[in-house]
Amino acid sequence: MAKPRIFVSSTYYDLKHLRSSLDNFVESLGFDPILSEKGDIAYTPDSPLDESCYREVGTADVFVLIICGRYGSEVSGRDKKPSHKFFERYDSITKSELEAAVKRDIPIYVLIESSVYSEYQTFIRNKGNETIAYAHVDSVNIFHLIEDILARPRNNPVHTFDRFADIESWLREQWSGLFRELLNRMSSQQQIATLSAQVEVLQEVNTTLKRYLEAVMTKISPEESATLINAEQKRLDEIQRMEKFRKNNWIRYLRDMYDIGEDAAAKIFQQAKSFEDFGDLIAKAAPGSGAKKGIAFLLENEPEAKEEFNTVRNLLGEGSFDPA
Repeated sequence: MAKPRIFVSSTYYDLKHLRSSLDNFVESLGFDPILSEKGDIAYTPDSPLDESCYREVGTADVFVLIICGRYGSEVSGRDKKPSHKFFERYDSITKSELEAAVKRDIPIYVLIESSVYSEYQTFIRNKGNETIAYAHVDSVNIFHLIEDILARPRNNPVHTFDRFADIESWLREQWSGLFRELLNRMSSQQQIATLSAQVEVLQEVNTTLKRYLEAVMTKISPEESATLINAEQKRLDEIQRMEKFRKNNWIRYLRDMYDIGEDAAAKIFQQAKSFEDFGDLIAKAAPGSGAKKGIAFLLENEPEAKEEFNTVRNLLGEGSFDPA
């Protein structure tokens, strides 16, 4: 039986003992840990080493990211500097591994050392101030990485830790909860399948009754029947249209994440002049929520986000936007 594959992402030299403990913990659960130092990643001679890491993330089932005081090495594909200034922006291998996991939408678990998270709070209160000397991190990019993670609308659970026991306890609870959720989903799917079969039967009965009633109306009152039948058909079409609107993932997302009701959401979709303008309108409706960044992330990374966006626009009688 295939084991779940757990990709462990972090800087290495400062965390090698922690990574070794995490390796043993994952194996004790019967899972397959993927760590670069163990030779679990197959490197190819014709591409940079980090490209092999990103490819390996694509084969993983779960992604665990550990953030401590070091930001890590710069990604390949550009002229690397031997060292970077504290406030200089660049992408690290660890950050790119995370982006590969986000793109695949596998479960992600983020662990941040407590001292680093405390300094992140200081950074948030002093953005743009480059006179502050931070004691626990070697690059401001660590704070930007944490900020990006927290801004994501989903799949971004974060936990702080002081020692390895904190990591072990949290991951054990999270993975137990994930297993239970999968069992519940299997049970729910069986119930839904049964209900779907019953609904299909009722739909056929409803169609038959509709035909009978139309036939009776045509015989009894041929002049009024056509008007009545057309009016009822328009009413049914409107009910179905509104039901599709309510079930659209965008409408659910705006309601659950930003407390934006159906009527307000409909106005925003109608007023939006572009995908970017849509994010601005949501940000105005939910100030201080980080909505603009969250909306932009969804539209950029979720394959069906733009398609479902245009579905809402069409249901409201508005034109679609070019998804390109």
